[in-house]
Amino acid sequence: MDKLEKLLEAARNNPDGLSFKDFEALLKRARWVIDRQKGSHQIWYSPKSSLISIQRRGAKAKGYQVKQFLEVYDRESNG
Repeated sequence: MDKLEKLLEAARNNPDGLSFKDFEALLKRARWVIDRQKGSHQIWYSPKSSLISIQRRGAKAKGYQVKQFLEVYDRESNG
């Protein structure tokens, strides 16, 4: 199992418990690109030009944002 698969598994198993650092690593491994940051919000684009806005919740990623990413990732990977 490679690093991307491990991060995806961690995100799917516990989206509310994923660290922000691991969420950023997951986005990078999935070939998403950070476009800009304004304040605490980062805007990321997928390889197929979908976008999500993410922000920290302390040291953790916000669970609903992890779920949004997974929905887009699965849709783009299977479609």
